[in-house]
Amino acid sequence: MRPVDQQTILVTGATDGLGKAVARELASRGSTVLLHGRDAARLEESLREIRGASGNNRLGAHRADFASLDDVRRLADEVERDHDRLDLLVNNAGLGAGSNGAREESADGHELRFAVNYLAPFLLTNRLLPLLRRSSPGRIVNVASAGQAPIDFDNIMLEHGYGGMRAYSQTKLALIMFTFDLAERLRAEGVDVTVNALHPASLMDTKMVRESFDHSLTTVDDGVEATLRLAIAPELDHVSGHYYERLQESRAHEQAYDDEARRRLWRMSEDLVGLPTAAALAR
Repeated sequence: MRPVDQQTILVTGATDGLGKAVARELASRGSTVLLHGRDAARLEESLREIRGASGNNRLGAHRADFASLDDVRRLADEVERDHDRLDLLVNNAGLGAGSNGAREESADGHELRFAVNYLAPFLLTNRLLPLLRRSSPGRIVNVASAGQAPIDFDNIMLEHGYGGMRAYSQTKLALIMFTFDLAERLRAEGVDVTVNALHPASLMDTKMVRESFDHSLTTVDDGVEATLRLAIAPELDHVSGHYYERLQESRAHEQAYDDEARRRLWRMSEDLVGLPTAAALAR
């Protein structure tokens, strides 16, 4: 990887919690950091705050609501139009389990957590892969969770038996399955872009955790340490297709190692977001 102060980095979900803290730390190290958020006012506030804390003026802001696939497409188009390189993509934006237990849908009619936590980063990553490839060597970091639930392909939108934690947990497993599959595809093509997933820390003290639970177990700084290691540690330059729990490589749910399940999820995901077959490597 290039030195961190020469990198252009996109951090999704950068107006709160882990994403904001990771973006601030990268900015303090001199990176060109692109902040993503869904609320224009909070995005502008985060931009001012991180600029003031880091003294770094090489920051950008991109607004997109991940509950809309059109917004995700527009975000990818803006990043590719406005920046000549992208060295690191941190897919962090997401929704927790929620507190009211009600099933919700995205603008495209998909179960909301599946749309925001999985389909949005699947689409964004695929759309940005050409830029990442042109900028290689590069990295993709997918923020997942130790909370994982197997995917029922006959009920993937949880129209039956919905539960907020189940919805959240299956999206995190889906993101890990995507990580493993994408790593294999990029490796087969000889592309010097790595992709790894991690559980950054358990029940960090964030808004998401506070909405779903009544306590926290770790700090945001714990999650920042683990995420930055995957993002910029030199010893991981050629490591790809792994899942970590904090600083240690770990094993995900068994379904993540089922080749047919991963292929089925990829094909279904392409259909749901409107990508042509093998779009990640053919564009």
